[in-house]
Amino acid sequence: MRQTLVAGNWKMNGSREGNRRLLDGIKAGISEGVNAEVVVCPPAIYIPQAARRLNESGIAWGGQDLSQHESGAYTGEISAAMLWDYQCKYVIIGHSERRSLHAETDAQVAEKFIAAQKTGLTPILCIGELLTEREAGETEAVVARQLDAVIDAAGIEAIAGCVIAYEPVWAIGTGKTASPQQAQDVHAFIRQRVAAQNVDVAEKVRILYGGSVKPDNAAELFAKADIDGGLIGGASLDAEGFLAICRAV
Repeated sequence: MRQTLVAGNWKMNGSREGNRRLLDGIKAGISEGVNAEVVVCPPAIYIPQAARRLNESGIAWGGQDLSQHESGAYTGEISAAMLWDYQCKYVIIGHSERRSLHAETDAQVAEKFIAAQKTGLTPILCIGELLTEREAGETEAVVARQLDAVIDAAGIEAIAGCVIAYEPVWAIGTGKTASPQQAQDVHAFIRQRVAAQNVDVAEKVRILYGGSVKPDNAAELFAKADIDGGLIGGASLDAEGFLAICRAV
């Protein structure tokens, strides 16, 4: 399975000039040869810029979020069709900050997942546990609940057409990092849970790791059997740092 690397955690960062340097730097580095699918997910207002600069580069782009509604009186929201208009291929669904800061429920995440696939976008479904949940031994229960909400709503076959990103919330921007084996254990659990319903889907679905991936730990993480790439955070804001991770594949 070809691995996938998503520069997906720009969050609310960037400027036109800064993005130009970042996108051009990534594009130049990728052209030198990286054996992975590379995806960039900037803030929505900068998606047109990414579409222009990455056109015909082999790098895909996408959104950081979308509305579950097709259209209507939802001021400030962005629909799947709007992302599709700018040739987005991917969209991040259920990021931990959307779940915590915007109180998105598992049911809402499932609705967004369905809206994305209906339009032709590939959802990057984020799931993961808080520090308190890990310390309480609830990691598998939390991950299963978040995953099952989407499977129950969209069907197991829909999982084959998505990307799952395991992001231990306690290892995002905290300085804490899950060990490669801790990450592999959860990835294996996710794949086994999908396989319990459909083995073929479990073999096809890509499961990315999204907890403080850096150039110095990327190779060891990506070598694990069930880690199919990364949802890259702060390191994706620096072209050389992101490219170093890409080269670790």
